[in-house]
Amino acid sequence: MNLRGVDLNLLVILDALMDERHVTRAAKRLHLSQPATSSALERCRHLFGDPLLIRGRGEMRLSAKAESLREPVKALLAQAERVINQADTPLAELRQTLRILMADFPVSALLGPLHQRLMTSAPNLDLIIQTWHGAKSALEQLAKGEADLAVSVFPNVGASFRCVELLYEDYCVLMRKDHPAAQDFNLQQWLAYPHVLVSGRGDTDSPVDQTLQAHGLRRRVGLVVPYFQMAPDLVAQSDYIALLPIHCVPQDTTKFTVFPPPIPVEGFPLHLAWHVRRQGDQAVSHVVEVIREVTGF
Repeated sequence: MNLRGVDLNLLVILDALMDERHVTRAAKRLHLSQPATSSALERCRHLFGDPLLIRGRGEMRLSAKAESLREPVKALLAQAERVINQADTPLAELRQTLRILMADFPVSALLGPLHQRLMTSAPNLDLIIQTWHGAKSALEQLAKGEADLAVSVFPNVGASFRCVELLYEDYCVLMRKDHPAAQDFNLQQWLAYPHVLVSGRGDTDSPVDQTLQAHGLRRRVGLVVPYFQMAPDLVAQSDYIALLPIHCVPQDTTKFTVFPPPIPVEGFPLHLAWHVRRQGDQAVSHVVEVIREVTGF
């Protein structure tokens, strides 16, 4: 087939349709009308000689041909973007907005140093911090182009993503300074008082609870909150106890007592991930470099 007869803009629309599996959502993402997007889908079907997207309940499903096209189309579009943007703009003149997915814990640890560095190196880069809804959702948003970077725990991201470790985080126990359990802190004291659990999904169970159950023990989760930054204030005004990542402990600890956990609690690595199609994006590459520098990796 002669490429001169092919409208390569169809691949941009097909990419959005394969991500969204819904004509209206794809049209909204591309700022096109629904009829224009439907017409483009018909032209894609003719181009590839395949239905590509097949109607179902709620959303369309991809044909086998469409499944085989997903990664090659994304790779081709990414390569085209790299070719077009080959001449790098000086960082000081680069104007771009990046969307970063992360929970409030890494935000509190990273955002201040990141902002200070970018104000010096790339002052016209704007950041949008998006709400974190778990690692799986974060990877889906990266794949769809709804976010540029994500900070989370990513055990396995697959070949479509790039991922680097930023830091390894350990846990600590936080309670108010004059808490009754602080006098002679041990496992029994830890289990005797209600706990604050941080969960963006509202979970009341965690790996710590599973460890306790394996030893015939149980803690009472008296309060579940969606954000790490809520926990210290709640602990400071009550008998609640919190098990938190160390970087979540306020710098001013005059109101608090901090202990190591009374049982072995495994820490976790914090990762930074992005989709391979953003590999050649100058702004993404620079922000990745700065985040790695401010976290020490």
